[in-house]
Amino acid sequence: MSGLPAQSLAQETGFDKLANLPFVENRPTKETAQTLRDELLFQRATQIYLWALPLINTLGMQVGSEKTFGAGYNVLPIWKQRLDAKTLVTTPNSDVLYAMSYVDLGKDGPLVMEAPTGLQGILDDYWQRPIPVDGHGGKFAGDVGLAGPDGGKGGKFLMLPPGYNGAVPKGYYVYRSATNNVFIFLRGFYEDPKNLTPAAEHLQKTKIYPLNGAAGAKPMKYPDASGVPVDMLPISDGSVFDQLKRLVDSEGDNLAGPDWLGMLAAIGIVKGQPFNPDAQTREILHRAAKTGYKMSRVIGFEETVSGRSFREYPDRQWLNPIADGTPANPGGPFDLNWHRKDGNYLDLNTRIWFFTDYYSLSPGMLSQNPGKGAKYVIGFTDSTGTPLSGGSSYKINLPPNVPAANFWSVTLYEAENASGLANGQPFPSLGSRDKPAENADGSTTLYLGPKAPAGEEGNWLATVPGRGFFAILRLYGPTEAALDKRWKPGDIEKAQ
Repeated sequence: MSGLPAQSLAQETGFDKLANLPFVENRPTKETAQTLRDELLFQRATQIYLWALPLINTLGMQVGSEKTFGAGYNVLPIWKQRLDAKTLVTTPNSDVLYAMSYVDLGKDGPLVMEAPTGLQGILDDYWQRPIPVDGHGGKFAGDVGLAGPDGGKGGKFLMLPPGYNGAVPKGYYVYRSATNNVFIFLRGFYEDPKNLTPAAEHLQKTKIYPLNGAAGAKPMKYPDASGVPVDMLPISDGSVFDQLKRLVDSEGDNLAGPDWLGMLAAIGIVKGQPFNPDAQTREILHRAAKTGYKMSRVIGFEETVSGRSFREYPDRQWLNPIADGTPANPGGPFDLNWHRKDGNYLDLNTRIWFFTDYYSLSPGMLSQNPGKGAKYVIGFTDSTGTPLSGGSSYKINLPPNVPAANFWSVTLYEAENASGLANGQPFPSLGSRDKPAENADGSTTLYLGPKAPAGEEGNWLATVPGRGFFAILRLYGPTEAALDKRWKPGDIEKAQ
């Protein structure tokens, strides 16, 4: 015990306090019983938070979006001038135009999404599991557009609720959701960052309407979300349990099996029954949500999770949770629901790692097909393994011929919550379409720090002293050199 850090000793003392609560005549005292009841509620609620993190991630986006831009299948907010740091959402990409919506197939019935050409999108259920597509054997689960069954040609995408057994008309790509609620995530591409209007207008060709009610459908609305302050982060306070209650009422058995529905019931969340916690219970639930969120952030910064290293390259610090994916097996040891193939169980910690900082999943997001989808690598530390600090200066060398058929970019994120780093620049992102200067050998050096090195302003991303951050390198349309790892970026090196 004498070798343990002081913090660990304090935690051990807290555990001992619970373990040694007094019993009299082999029964808990009144005070002991109340303490342990409160602790049981706290522990159950904390574990529910961690288990439900994919749902909580989706709910955070939905609640923030609908509060600001409105709700309904016909409301499709579009970040028409790109997404800047005013939009608080986990690890957004400022180098494409986003459009995101939230629909309820239980309320509105089967819905059709007409999508134009050239998009890259995902249809996920509310657990952010990619929705299977009829007739394709899982190949295009969730994907729409360039990585989807339409191959970027666009078309009509039909979303069906759980257990739907009605007639399915021809002429649709058919997606059968496991939950009534569906998350729609579309990305549009632009050629010139100084002229985004064509790309925004193209995204506005997207239509969503009921399968059997196109003529009477509500007119589409495309609010411009760019520059609008909105909080779409995972909910980290006690209101998250009210949102989970709403989902239980909407989904019932679609949401979970008997065991986890039982856990929800143990804290008072039951389909069709009131959820009105008293003040003391509400305070415990609030603290549980705050604690669960902080626990998820601890897991989210780890390099090794569930015994697996996330190192993308053995001699680099860059991470990817599916670093061992292959073209034949893009999910590596996982299916697309985070179930381990080697043991047929949910890898809970890896799922927590992902959904504390990121959202949406599909085969296209795990691209192993040259020229399709995207490849992502994440940098939490510098080349020595030290966490990135906003007060320090760094550089990244990208070797010549960056293997991205569409474009590449580096984006900086807040360590606090994984939203875009509010660094005073228009966007916390720098990429190939910004035309940074190349070195004589064709490589590109990017600089990160509070001040730009002299003459390197065009290759510089600002950081903020006193704020930790991390970076993501994205390769859109990764080529074979990226997928087989012949090409690899330099580490984030601290500048001398």
